[in-house]
Amino acid sequence: MTTGTHTISRRQFSVAALGAVGALSPLASGFAAESGDDWVVASPTQEGIDAAALQRTLDGARSIAALRSVVVVRNGLLVGEQYYGGASAGDLQALHSATKSVASMLVGIAIGQGKIPGVSATLDSLLPAAAAKPQGAATHGITLEQILTGTTGLVYDFTTQMKELEAAADPVDYALGLPLDPAKPASWVYNDAAVSLLAPVLARAGGRPIEDIATRDLFGPLGISRFAGARDKAGHVMSHRGLRLCARDFAKLAWTMANRGRWRDAQVVPADWVDQSTRFHVPTTWRAAPVRRTGYGYLWFTGELSGHPVAWAWGYGAQFALIVPTLRLAVTTTATAPRPADLPAQNRSVMSLVAEIVALAA
Repeated sequence: MTTGTHTISRRQFSVAALGAVGALSPLASGFAAESGDDWVVASPTQEGIDAAALQRTLDGARSIAALRSVVVVRNGLLVGEQYYGGASAGDLQALHSATKSVASMLVGIAIGQGKIPGVSATLDSLLPAAAAKPQGAATHGITLEQILTGTTGLVYDFTTQMKELEAAADPVDYALGLPLDPAKPASWVYNDAAVSLLAPVLARAGGRPIEDIATRDLFGPLGISRFAGARDKAGHVMSHRGLRLCARDFAKLAWTMANRGRWRDAQVVPADWVDQSTRFHVPTTWRAAPVRRTGYGYLWFTGELSGHPVAWAWGYGAQFALIVPTLRLAVTTTATAPRPADLPAQNRSVMSLVAEIVALAA
């Protein structure tokens, strides 16, 4: 597959190309990064953030042992960046379930292109071959919007069933064969199986594998030339987890969402899709203190920080891509995956760090 002047093979997508991009000082001004990394770096002070306070915050984050990167973007400029635990700007970082939010961006692009009719489309029309099978016939009326908002009603527990999903010879059959909760309307459930259906939906709509679609429609326009994805047992790149990106490229996705779908002069994701994705649709059972009023959009969490509405992608272990459109701010973090028992504390520590950065910009 080709992205501008960069060619990415299927093998590179799976195992990641080698190479590294050197880190830039967060206080450099007006400097275009080299090696294909086209961020422009500016002083935080120029963009209304106390540079010394931001640096103290980034330095203090070393106390979070699992943390690997923090990237801060204001007004489309890279104003803060720090790496921890031996990580560097050129490392491909595991984003885990933040992959879901990227899948949502691809769905919005496909709808904007007319390749998917809209969020009211049902699985029987989006995946007709799978829906033609008798197994799980009751699930075929599930809509795309229900998948995006976590309200399909499919009974699934990620703590016990993720391994089953990824061990399934046919993950689509597995997902469509899950029982439906009789409660109507369905409440929000964190559902890998439902989101896994977006990969075949996008592939069928776009006529090519999801990795090729992502390269052409999202990563290519953003200048992202190095990435990797995990595959299921059927050999398909997954839409619910597995994406690996460099920290700066993760920040490109976040800034594009903070900027209503625009990267530089190009409208990459439809603005109305960004608006719908990052507004409250349903309440969640998950919290990310100190964020208040936590909810869910289209595979993006929503809430409030420092009096401003926020939305964020959330991957296991505090892989966060938080956007504050009213402040023209995006903050991304990556970290190592903890033991389940340590997860709540790690989420709180990293989100509290993000909140400190938001407060400096507010």
